[in-house]
Amino acid sequence: MKYFIYTIIFLALVFIGVSASVLDFQDLMSGDSAKALIVIVASLCVIVLMAILLVSRTISKKEDA
Repeated sequence: MKYFIYTIIFLALVFIGVSASVLDFQDLMSGDSAKALIVIVASLCVIVLMAILLVSRTISKKEDA
C-alpha cells in the first residue's frame, strides 16, 4: 500500500509538470490554461490527501504496537 501511495503522488507530480507546460501566463483563465490550472489544483489536493493517508497509517501502526 505504501508504494501505491508513493506512485499516486509521483503521478500527481507528473500531471503538475505537464499542466505547467501548457499554462499561458498572459491569459490564465481561458482555454487550455484554465483546464491546466484545474488539473494543477486537483493534483495538489491529491498530494495533500495522500500525505494525510501516510501520516494516519503511521499513527495507526504506532498505536497498534
